[in-house]
Amino acid sequence: MMKKIVLASALVGTLASCTATEQGTAIGAGSGAIIGGVVTNSWGGAAVGAVAGGLVGALIGRSTEHRGYCIYRDRYGRRYEARCR
Repeated sequence: MMKKIVLASALVGTLASCTATEQGTAIGAGSGAIIGGVVTNSWGGAAVGAVAGGLVGALIGRSTEHRGYCIYRDRYGRRYEARCR
């Protein structure tokens, strides 16, 4: 039963996501929860897996959103993003 609830939540979260970061977070959290729950056979393991998977998924999703952009500094030292040269 737990596996079905977690899997359904992950699928709904993935479908409702808009950006690559949100999709990565949803997919990572769902996958982490399933793996954590199966490995430890507990809700606590599923929760830890969801958090860890969500963090990693968000980082991966964020990196794909800004593909082709670099971080530069202007003459005043302020950082900004622009297309890579």
